[in-house]
Amino acid sequence: MKSYVAETFGTFWLVLGGCGSAVLAAGFPEVGIGLLGVSLAFGLTVLTMAYAIGHISGCHLNPAVSIGLWAGGRFPVEKLLPYIIAQVIGGLLGGGVLYAIAVGQVGFDVTAGFASNGYGVNSPGGYTMIAALITEVVMTMMFLIVIMGATDKKAPAGMAPIAIGLCLTLIHLISIPVTNTSVNPARSTGVALFAGDWAISQLWLFWLAPIIGAILGAVIYNYISSDDN
Repeated sequence: MKSYVAETFGTFWLVLGGCGSAVLAAGFPEVGIGLLGVSLAFGLTVLTMAYAIGHISGCHLNPAVSIGLWAGGRFPVEKLLPYIIAQVIGGLLGGGVLYAIAVGQVGFDVTAGFASNGYGVNSPGGYTMIAALITEVVMTMMFLIVIMGATDKKAPAGMAPIAIGLCLTLIHLISIPVTNTSVNPARSTGVALFAGDWAISQLWLFWLAPIIGAILGAVIYNYISSDDN
């Protein structure tokens, strides 16, 4: 039970810290943190939580990561659904606290996006659904390869959180213009349910693509890391 609670709080921090940086700080006049700051914020949420709860729950914070680790033989199937539920709850709690803060600003409009993920006219750069699908699959695939490699028993001990956090930062630097970067269904759900409308109607892609990418990443890592020639 403690591992599920840890996943809830970890995902809460990821959504509040990452999406909060986008909603509250990215475009603030003169001192806004911009794309680079938001990318770094997401990486820092994972890095800090990995050191805080990694020894308790493994610090997945992401249904796609849990599914990918299961597909890669690193996670038991009986814990999969409880982890996903805990992560989604954490994402919704993070989105809820962020919403409660954001509405305190005069003129705030949650329908303007609320850091939601989207494609087509809802993509920051106007990218198509196919471009968004490819981006989310490939980015999540690479994320799983880094996660599995950094946490491999052959990898340097204690360095995994840094590699994983920097990888998520890099992923955001690449893909914020395309989809606002998901690679995490719980992160997408946590804000989409508050934004409503198009964010909910497009949410399916940000569940499907990261899960496909995570499974691919796990399969690829197991292949390239195996002792077979």
